Amino acid sequence: MLWSRWLVLLLCWGATSGEQSADERDGAADEVRADTRRQRSPPPVEPLDFGFVPAAVYDTHAYYEPASIGILFHMVHAFLYVVQPNNFPKDLIVKVIQQNMGGIKLEEWKKPENVVLLLQWIHYQAGFLVCTTVGVVFVVLIPLIAMCFCVCRCCENCGGEMHQRQRKNADCHRGFFTASLVATTIFIILGVLIAYAANHNVTSQIKSTRRLINTNLRDLKTFANNTPAQIDYLTAQYTTAKNKVLSDLDNIGPLLGGRIHSQLEKEVVPSLDTALRMAGAMRETKEALENVSSSLEVLQDGMGKLQASLTEERASLSNTLSDPACTNGAVSPTCNSIRSTLSQLGVGADFHRLPDVSQAIANVNTVLRTDLSNIVQKGYSSFNDTPRLVKEQTKNIVSALPRVKGMLDKIGTEIIGFSKMFPVEASLANFTIFLNERQKSIEALYPQMDQMDFYRWIGCVGVLCLVVLVLAFNILGLLCGSCGYDKQATPTTRGCLSNTGGNLLMAGVGFSFIFAWVLMAIVTTMFVVGGNVEKLVCEPLANRQLFKIIDTPYLVHPEKKNFLPGMLFQNPNIDLTLGSMYRECYENNGLYHALQLETMFNINSFLNRTVYNKDLAKVLEGVQVDLQDITLLEQAGRDNLINFANSGIGQIDYNAYLAEVNKGVTVVDLLTFSTDLEAQADQLPRGALENALKGHASSIRHIHREQVVPLEQAMSTLNQSIKQLQRTSNDLPVKVTNILSAIDAAEYLITQNASHVVKQETKAYVQSLVGYFKQYTEWVKNSLTAEVAQCKPISNMVDSMEIVACSFIVDSVNTFWFGLGGCCILLIPSIIFSVKLAKYYRRMDTEDVFEDTANTGNHGEKVCDIHGNLTVVSPSYYDSVIRFPRASAPPYDCNW
Repeated sequence: MLWSRWLVLLLCWGATSGEQSADERDGAADEVRADTRRQRSPPPVEPLDFGFVPAAVYDTHAYYEPASIGILFHMVHAFLYVVQPNNFPKDLIVKVIQQNMGGIKLEEWKKPENVVLLLQWIHYQAGFLVCTTVGVVFVVLIPLIAMCFCVCRCCENCGGEMHQRQRKNADCHRGFFTASLVATTIFIILGVLIAYAANHNVTSQIKSTRRLINTNLRDLKTFANNTPAQIDYLTAQYTTAKNKVLSDLDNIGPLLGGRIHSQLEKEVVPSLDTALRMAGAMRETKEALENVSSSLEVLQDGMGKLQASLTEERASLSNTLSDPACTNGAVSPTCNSIRSTLSQLGVGADFHRLPDVSQAIANVNTVLRTDLSNIVQKGYSSFNDTPRLVKEQTKNIVSALPRVKGMLDKIGTEIIGFSKMFPVEASLANFTIFLNERQKSIEALYPQMDQMDFYRWIGCVGVLCLVVLVLAFNILGLLCGSCGYDKQATPTTRGCLSNTGGNLLMAGVGFSFIFAWVLMAIVTTMFVVGGNVEKLVCEPLANRQLFKIIDTPYLVHPEKKNFLPGMLFQNPNIDLTLGSMYRECYENNGLYHALQLETMFNINSFLNRTVYNKDLAKVLEGVQVDLQDITLLEQAGRDNLINFANSGIGQIDYNAYLAEVNKGVTVVDLLTFSTDLEAQADQLPRGALENALKGHASSIRHIHREQVVPLEQAMSTLNQSIKQLQRTSNDLPVKVTNILSAIDAAEYLITQNASHVVKQETKAYVQSLVGYFKQYTEWVKNSLTAEVAQCKPISNMVDSMEIVACSFIVDSVNTFWFGLGGCCILLIPSIIFSVKLAKYYRRMDTEDVFEDTANTGNHGEKVCDIHGNLTVVSPSYYDSVIRFPRASAPPYDCNW
């Protein structure tokens, strides 16, 4: 059928992405290896947004969970497992098919390999063979037993004699037979109900079958109607990649210039940053020198004043200690102690010996007349102007845009033309027409299906009615016999109701013999067919073992590897199996991926002249970029750095400054001295001396607060500035030399080695343009794999057929014969118990009468015959039975 082939080929054009993917991966691997050698990674390609492929929504839910009848299904499955516990004979079936057992002649069965296969098959079917044999034996023996039973009863054997011996345990026997027959009848009723439920389940699932058929056909129509739109969407999205390429070509200056700038800035920007930091260090050096100069002036002036104040305070304190009060024996030690500390009241550092830094300040001011920061900023600006230079020097590329656009439009036209090579839309339209016709044909069969199901239902109910007829006789017989039974009545005087009950039970026995073998024949036939279908088809279909048989290599022909591709594509060597196709469709992947269409078409030539066209790279081969005009650092900036290195800040004696700073402002901490002085004054007797010493302590504190604290602040500023200058001047010529060397290296890279960088980045730029097409083809491949022509309807059809055939029909058929077979088996004990029980309900022709005869002590038995005459039977004949002619009327009493 033509439409089926077109359905298989509907997405073959998308294989362009599949074939090219290998080339892309190889190219990408080469590029990664090259980038690894260059110790850098290529710039990432901007991801493109192709949107979402129009999705198809399918309605079929191929899932069935039986309600309460599922318990019966499980019972039947358990019974079949007991009958057939062997695993599915996959290897055996494969061997049988491969050896073409169906075509083997009779004489070929004697071959050893065929005998082995036959024995293996018999071993697998052992359970079914045993059960089938039992069924056949049942069918054959029941009519024979019935004939023998009838003949035997005609001869008044097998319970046919109308005489019942009266025994002491007769009531116990009757009760046992009644209970057994009631239990057997109940179980037969359960079997009938099980069979009827299975029969009714088939009819009730007809509507579900129609629903599955309708939803599957509707899903196939959705598949057929939605696929062309999905293919058109894929081809239309080529415009997204094309427009992105044209946009990047139109902005080649900023983009390519940005790439070149990014590559060069790894060397250029760090060198300019160090020069800019050195410009900041110049300003900081000037501030530090000015702080040193001002702090030094403050310290020199303040230290002189502090020296005078401390000298004056020391002389005054010495005069106080010269007071006669200090000569007192009790006060003298304290005064002497204070007098011994007077030498500590003096200044610590001498800043007058330190050289000034005025010459260094003048030199730095001269250096700062040139604004190095501005010069460095010019270098930044010149380097950042790279994109503009590239744009001006690539105007020829922009002028070629119309030609590039025409080339890309041609590629898009070829892609669309390739997608139209196959009449997908026409084929799918024909497929839709075919589905509509098949749906009408199926719907036209619905009345016939209903009629056939009705006949089937009637037939099954008729079969069950045969069992129900036997049950009716059994139940009526039990009811009549039990209700009409009178313990006081003798066997020959039983009532009509009791006698009717016995006759009904015997009628049930007769119908049981008539119908049992017919029912068992039906059960055996259905068991053999339904059981084997369940074990050989339904179970392997549920666990997908059946797919493995079909997918076995070289199954149908020794030269044809796979069955499915050989049937669809006439190429059995394609690695496509029914199981893999089902799995892909079950996961709702695309038909292109499920059928592995990428293995059928060689589209490398198409790719070489379309998407991956080398003409695009040729357009950019002539890119030449000259960066000679870029200047990172003018000569004035270079001279400025050299002058700063020779400014003299390295000749300052920083150790002398730090040595004086470390000495401190005063020899001793004045606050501690004044505190100790007050403590010693408190040891003196109250008086003028104590007050005078405390006055001196207060004066010392005042000196510390007014003179020492400002000097300490100036000394701290001097210390920080000196250390900063020391760090800046440390190897300053070497630092300046390194900065100039780095800038020279960066300028050499720009002016002398820029062509290599331009070539390198141009290649990366072209790769980014090609990367947009790679994204498009990769997106097409992924879309074809997962989104286009999603073949969930195919797996739904398989699952729906499994549900209808196995869950709806086979399980119900097996449950039917399971219930009916139980009824057939239980008819045997029903016959036995009915025959035994009927003897206690039916009216007998003769009965036993007991009487004492002579005085000899011997007891004899009198039997009343049908004529009313009494006969004495000797004790030796007590256990014998006297036969009389059968009578239709009740026997006469002997006393009548």
